[in-house]
Amino acid sequence: MVFKLFSHETGGAVSIVEHPFAVGALVAPHLHTREDEYSIVTEGEIGFRSGDREVVLGAGGYITKPRGELHTMWNAGKTPARMIEVIAPGGFEGFFHDLSDLMAGSPPAEGEMARLAAEYGLEFATPDWLPDLIARYGLTPPPGRA
Repeated sequence: MVFKLFSHETGGAVSIVEHPFAVGALVAPHLHTREDEYSIVTEGEIGFRSGDREVVLGAGGYITKPRGELHTMWNAGKTPARMIEVIAPGGFEGFFHDLSDLMAGSPPAEGEMARLAAEYGLEFATPDWLPDLIARYGLTPPPGRA
């Protein structure tokens, strides 16, 4: 990922991160308790499920993912994809930075991912619709899900 704008540069108002999506990539379903997200696809096709809404967007498409709403994203195409994520209020970009540190080298110790998620008000879930989504798009399941 590429950090485009840090919350300390905006007085905490927003942060902006660019995410690449390899073919078959799927972000584990989760919800945010502290921030809203706004995703803008810049390349390829990215699928989104947020609450009961499911959509596949191409370059220029966008979606809102309000705090408290379970959501996931995946590469819905046959080529790599990218999106810009606007996060408001800012601060959640720290999760991505800390996650990179946690995943560097050996696998994280048991409970470390849960600790990090709790620190940032992030909650993971395994909804009943996940296996169907994985099958329809030929996705790689997140560890411990599906």
